[in-house]
Amino acid sequence: MKQPKPICVRGRPLGDGTLPVIITPLVGKTQAGILDEVAAIVPKKPDLLEWRVDFFERIGEPQVVVETALAIRRAAHDIPVLLTRRNVTEGGNPIPIGEPQVLAMYVAACEAECVELIDYELSNAQEDFKRLRDVSSAHGITMIASYHNFQMTPDAATLDGKFAAAEKAGADVAKVAVMPQNPNDVLALLEATSRASQAIRLPLITMSMGGVGSLSRMMGWVYGSAATFAVGKSSSAPGQVAIEDLRLVLSTVRKAVTGA
Repeated sequence: MKQPKPICVRGRPLGDGTLPVIITPLVGKTQAGILDEVAAIVPKKPDLLEWRVDFFERIGEPQVVVETALAIRRAAHDIPVLLTRRNVTEGGNPIPIGEPQVLAMYVAACEAECVELIDYELSNAQEDFKRLRDVSSAHGITMIASYHNFQMTPDAATLDGKFAAAEKAGADVAKVAVMPQNPNDVLALLEATSRASQAIRLPLITMSMGGVGSLSRMMGWVYGSAATFAVGKSSSAPGQVAIEDLRLVLSTVRKAVTGA
């Protein structure tokens, strides 16, 4: 089995390479609620925490976002933090600010270097994406270019195009998450992952969502996905599996596939 391309943070790969990187979400509305989540999750030892800042009630205050991110990092010890505002058009929580304010929030976080990674959708305006890419690059922040479709699994050409677009945009990681209508859609996502792992230079994060899609969360790394999402305390998308269960399945799959 060919190892997926590793996701790097500050020049070092996440995880130990034996299993995909396990990411757990933080979805609290307040700093206190978020830190309660961190306290519950850290003992479970995920590789990465994703702060879904679109759930944060003070998202419109960049300095508070920075302060909260720093508090998360202190509480998380050596677990890196990914900052994500998921756009409502791609399954995110509605927020009270517009894209200029979102961009300002991201820029403030990058300049403060209070997180190690950021996620920004390919569907955003090209000039906004470029601005954020320039700022994140200048401060050594890993940038994920993402695409989410909560309604369906697009055709092969569309999926291939999303991976290629992430590389063309200069991102460090390409992420694609789609909703299957049937088990064959899960296969289509895994096939697209396998093609992209050979066609582009970037590490990949891919998944089908929902119940049947959870299979991709357990086996996607065999096809080239470097990371998967698990529930630490609360889920951020349909089909996420509890981290304890996921780690057991991943270990079992690895043993079966590699014999190690």
